Order: sequence, then structure tokens, then C-alpha cells
Amino acid sequence: MSKRPLRAVIAGLALAAVLATLPLWPLAPAQAGQDRAEFLQAFVWRNPDPAFGGFSAIDFADDGTSFVTVSDRTTIWRGRLTRDAAGRIVTATATSGPVPLLDSKGKALGRFSGDSEGVALAPDGSVFVSFEGMARVVRYPQDGGPAKPLPRPAAFKQFPLNGALESLAIAADGTLYTMPERSGDRSAPFPVWRFRNGQWTQPFAIPRDDDWLPVGADFGPDGRFYLLERDFWGLLGFRSRVLVFEITGDRIGPGTELLRTTAGLHDNLEGLAVWRDAQGAIRLTMIADDNFNAFQRTEIVEYRLNR
Repeated sequence: MSKRPLRAVIAGLALAAVLATLPLWPLAPAQAGQDRAEFLQAFVWRNPDPAFGGFSAIDFADDGTSFVTVSDRTTIWRGRLTRDAAGRIVTATATSGPVPLLDSKGKALGRFSGDSEGVALAPDGSVFVSFEGMARVVRYPQDGGPAKPLPRPAAFKQFPLNGALESLAIAADGTLYTMPERSGDRSAPFPVWRFRNGQWTQPFAIPRDDDWLPVGADFGPDGRFYLLERDFWGLLGFRSRVLVFEITGDRIGPGTELLRTTAGLHDNLEGLAVWRDAQGAIRLTMIADDNFNAFQRTEIVEYRLNR
């Protein structure tokens, strides 16, 4: 997250907490025939562990129940959501964690090397994690074990320290996609990097739109690429929106906006997981990074796509 003056952040988050208790404000309208996101729930996840918080990413191992998440303070957590008959979250339980993220030699990561921001769960249960401080992507065959670094392109070294690899997504064929949070200029698009067959390429970019910054991504069960973006509005808090794209080979289609919230409706949503529920509808599950701040909360927010 971009660093802001402390007073403005604290005041903004306090106001956002109040605004979040008010009735929902309307989302940006969807055009006829397009997917529309319907708000389902905002669940506050609590845990007394002092390492709990700062969650920047989430991915599911199954149908919206078992999940993995990473804190930007270099820990990985696994958990389970209990749902009622309507599919609403009743409880969130950590089944493991905090487990430290280690380097390739099995040593603890430092502050610069350990800003973990994105997570993608592989079919074999291992996880890929993207980092923002020293921009890179690594694989963890086992939680608590040494990292297996992926190659690091020279371009990754040019990303800003607090604006690098926030989002990470894995396609059905195991291909990884990541992108920096900041493009370097308001008119510059966000380069999307792809890892497959042991190498990185940068086949396309996503246009930048005003102050919207990409912070989370996932591939849905429909094969489409979903992108969570964030915009910070100072005293009013955070805005969020989700876009969806069709990727075909080395081309990406125009994005379709599925939802847009007004500032303060949710907390600092940074992680996105896309899955299909028992009724066959696609759900968007997002998690908020509380920045270990008493004025913020670890929210798990869900929307459902309807046509």
C-alpha cells in the first residue's frame, strides 16, 4: 500500500469504519447483458494472535471453504470457512499459521525481502507467493520450508519498492500471471508478466484508469482473468472495483467492470479469489489488509455474479 501521512490515514480509516456501518451505497451500473455483481456479505475475521493481520491475498483450495492467505509481514496462514445453508460465512478458523515465509536457504526473510503480497495455490497444494519489496515470485512446496525462487527478470528490478508485485494468479494449466501495483506514470499501462515453460514473458498490458491500482487477481472457473483494483480517497477511505478480462494466447480483451464501491464501504480490499458455489454462480471473495491498525479490520467480503 502507498505510504500516506499518518494523521490522514488514521482519520480516514476512523471515518471509513463509521461509514461501513451505514446502508450499502449503489454500485456502478452494469450494461444490459453483462455480468453484475450482487453484494452478499462482509464478515469480520478476528484472531487474538499478535501476528494476525496484514492479509494481502487469498486463494481457495476447494469450493469456497478451505483457503490460504499471506500476511505482508512474511507469514502464511491456512484456514477454513464455515457456511450456513444459504452459503453465508458463519465462522472463519485458522487451521495453521502463522507460519514464517523463508528464503531459499531456509532463513527468515528481512523487511525489504519479505513484503509478501500475492498468493496462488497450485493443484498439488504448494503455493506461489509474489513479493513487493524485492520484486520476485517464489514457490513453497511446503509451508515453513525453504523457498524455490523462480527466475527474476531484469525488469522486476526496476519496479518501485512500494509498488511492485501485488497480484498473482494461476491459470488452469499452471501458468502464472503477475503485475506491478504501479505503472510509473498515470498514463502508462500496467505490464502483465506471464510465467510458463520455465520463463517469464510480458505479452500484454492493462490500461491504467485514473487512480485505480491493481492489488489482487485470480482466474475464475470460467477461465476468465479477474482483477481487483483499489483507490484511496484519504478521509473517506478506500474504493474497490473488480474487472474481468478474456485472455487468448498473447492477447487480452477489453475489461468489463463487474463492481465498483464508493469510498468507505469496505476496508482495504487487497486479495481476490473467484470460485463457483453450489448453485452454480460465480462468487468473488475478497480479503482486506488491516495494516495492523486498530482503526481497520480484517474483512472477508463476498459478491455473486448474476446476469
